[in-house]
Amino acid sequence: MKLEKSQTAQHIIEKISATASKVGFISDTVLSNALLQIENVGIPNNKHEDYKYCNIDSILKKEFKNIEQNFINVTAINEYKIKDTITLVVVNGNYSEALSDKIILKGLQVHSFANIDSSANKLISTIADVQKDVFIAMNTAFCSNGFYLKIQKGEKLKMPIHIIYISGSETEALVNSRNFIELEEQSEATIIEEQILIGQGKVFTNFLSEKFISKNAKLNSTLFQNEGHLGYSVNTNQIKQEQDSQYHNHTITLSGQLVRNNHNVLLAGQNSEANLNGLFYSKENQIIDNHTLMDHQAPHCESNELYKGIIKDKSTGVFNGKIFVRKDAQKTNAYQSSKNILLSDDASIYAKPQLEIYANDVKCSHGTSTGKIDEKALFYLNTRGIGKESAKKLLLRSFAQEIINKIEPESLKEKITLFFEKNL
Repeated sequence: MKLEKSQTAQHIIEKISATASKVGFISDTVLSNALLQIENVGIPNNKHEDYKYCNIDSILKKEFKNIEQNFINVTAINEYKIKDTITLVVVNGNYSEALSDKIILKGLQVHSFANIDSSANKLISTIADVQKDVFIAMNTAFCSNGFYLKIQKGEKLKMPIHIIYISGSETEALVNSRNFIELEEQSEATIIEEQILIGQGKVFTNFLSEKFISKNAKLNSTLFQNEGHLGYSVNTNQIKQEQDSQYHNHTITLSGQLVRNNHNVLLAGQNSEANLNGLFYSKENQIIDNHTLMDHQAPHCESNELYKGIIKDKSTGVFNGKIFVRKDAQKTNAYQSSKNILLSDDASIYAKPQLEIYANDVKCSHGTSTGKIDEKALFYLNTRGIGKESAKKLLLRSFAQEIINKIEPESLKEKITLFFEKNL
């Protein structure tokens, strides 16, 4: 579908191009295909079905008229660190070796894209297809100097890896942040990705992560988003799983003026398992848009999704989840659920769970529910001497706790709980 492109959109692309790192880790063929995709598709607006409730072309025209890229120099990150983790830092899309911890864990390798070897270089863009989404193409064409992370074969990391993405500018700015994470056979890791915004300028971040989980490998991951009213972002996670692998993810979105999450999981090897859990809280006139895809390509695989949303004021929440079961993916078990609470009459939630099944021996289900605070429960708490506002917060915490309780490690769970309760 070809979309009308505006002068503003062209201006944005020119600004990205002017500040992108020229480190040469994208092959000429992939780069050409990415640029062609941008030219053919343009910036999505609400005429594009996948961006129906998230008109990014209009938002960029309105909010990013004067892009100056006046980035902030980050020199300290201690206030963001989580205890008992290995910290890696990305500043305005560029991996910072100086701010990151020295790698001391056996089996863990981290290199900036500018310093990776040819074998790692060949992996980039093998999972994220530039023809699938224009923001993948844009990131591929204009990404900064991100990083490649590998857990070596058979290694089970005992310490979580905390990746901090700090974006900051004193003026309107655009950032294309990218990584490639590989878990080799029989390896295991816990990875925390946290997105932080500093400074006084609006920042639009186009984030892309490719994650390859090899045979018998296991990845536990959390994406924590809390960028405030100056943060605008499109975040794409492209996951590929091989045989007997496990992928567990929790996406927690507590603020951001615009947050679009694309989470696409390819279950390519039999007996693989994927679990996606999401919690989002929107207020004022924010837009939080979660799109997921569970692509079952192999038999005997299982996927589970549970997304919960709390939407208040005039904000908008979206959950669009698709379970796609291919012809050869017999004995698939796939389940999906979206649950939402509206806290005001002006708040909006658009939930669209989908099943597309081409195999005949499967167990699949999806469902969605939306409502308001349970008045009977609220009344019960009031009669027990708990004030209306306190009772309301107690019920919202109870609603969110099912997701928060799944998060590891405990230090991250405590941090997210603290931020969540401050937002209520």
